[in-house]
Amino acid sequence: MPKPKTQFVCQNCGRVSPRYMGKCPQCGAFNAMVEEVVAEPARVTNARALAGVARSTPKTLSQIDGEGDERWPLPIQEFSRVLGGGIVPGSLVLVGGDPGIGKSTLLLQMALLLAESAGPVLYVSGEESERQIKLRATRLAREAAQNEKAGDGESPLRRALSSEKLLLLTETNLDSILEHVHSLRPRLLVIDSIQTVYLQGLESTAGSVSQVRECAARLQELAKTSGIAVFLIGHVTKEGAIAGPRLLEHIVDTVLQLEGDRYQSYRLLRAAKNRFGATSEVGVFEMTGAGMTEVSNPSEVFLAERMVNVPGSAIAVTMEGTRPILVEIQGLTSAANQGNPRRTPNGVDLYRLMMISAVLTRRVGLRLFDQDIFVNVVGGLRVDEPAADLAIAAAIASSAQDRPVLADCALIGEIGLSGELRAVSQLPQRLREARQLGFRRVVVPRTFRKGAETALDGLEIVSARSVREALEAVLTAR
Repeated sequence: MPKPKTQFVCQNCGRVSPRYMGKCPQCGAFNAMVEEVVAEPARVTNARALAGVARSTPKTLSQIDGEGDERWPLPIQEFSRVLGGGIVPGSLVLVGGDPGIGKSTLLLQMALLLAESAGPVLYVSGEESERQIKLRATRLAREAAQNEKAGDGESPLRRALSSEKLLLLTETNLDSILEHVHSLRPRLLVIDSIQTVYLQGLESTAGSVSQVRECAARLQELAKTSGIAVFLIGHVTKEGAIAGPRLLEHIVDTVLQLEGDRYQSYRLLRAAKNRFGATSEVGVFEMTGAGMTEVSNPSEVFLAERMVNVPGSAIAVTMEGTRPILVEIQGLTSAANQGNPRRTPNGVDLYRLMMISAVLTRRVGLRLFDQDIFVNVVGGLRVDEPAADLAIAAAIASSAQDRPVLADCALIGEIGLSGELRAVSQLPQRLREARQLGFRRVVVPRTFRKGAETALDGLEIVSARSVREALEAVLTAR
């Protein structure tokens, strides 16, 4: 028999090479080339042509029905916000995140609630047995019922456990999964995870580039032709990117990322790609014994343990999509014991912190060149928005000068290299959120649009042109 032909495929970007290479020349990943057997192309005739099915024809916009199917309402409001208002029939959604972050728990909760309200749901798991899934669902329902002792009636999760519309399947063969789908005709299909399913016709193992690509293409065809919404759970690499070829993110309609600190209980669900809504929305959850619990007002949660009148603490008003969130930023300066002072951020960008430190040294006159600087965002959040620059600078200056920031003051503004404060977007929404949480003073750039202070009675707006002016307005006496 002839020797089977093999090729080496990069598991990061999908590049194919006839020989092994330690470093992929396309993406630069080391030790990512895996040997795979080259399968002979199948000689398949065009079944649609033999069956006499009419070919697709181009249409004008006026000939296309613009109504379409409505979104399915999702009982989890934070999840629905990120998706754009509900689940679109026939959509393909990829959910990624670190191991143990709560992907399977969140989608199991969604499947339980949606099976009761919208119709049959098929949950396919290639990593857990049916008994393990049943034990998890029972635990979630029991904890949810204990948390709702004051309410009347059963919890939605406990009612969903007795529903006959949620079907569990432990299978990794995609052909068998598709047979069950065609016979059951569910409205929602959940695959946990895409790296565990495989097509029997391919020689490569499950989770390889070719298997993930072909399985995702088959599931995309299923979603578009049948109208079944498909949710895929994807593993991530050590760098945080979704494992598999980059083509996987191009195939799906929506890419969701579940983020959070493993030592914190709060989780953020972000949309990296969304063909049916905005990518700027974010959902906030708390991991509890009852599963992923929605956090309707994140600002109150993140400021609950704040200590007032303490040097090194400042409040920033950030925007996550269309939602303003107030977070506490802590700064600490300490004399450097070594020659090179350290800049240690947690939740902010390192280069942003270095730039703000340089501005404070050069434009404000603070002695920071021999100080170690530590900056932390409370709650395990990550703030990448430039509007938090002023709060970071105030926290550092407050710690360096041992002067607390005013307890009822929030700060908004982007810092330039000349020490000036630049305008930020969506300022009225930020001001309304600060006033709602009891803050009486907000420092903003002087270039903010006139009229932003309308309907904000009881809130003092302090405009500053530079970082020096802002610090003089918010730092108390020694």
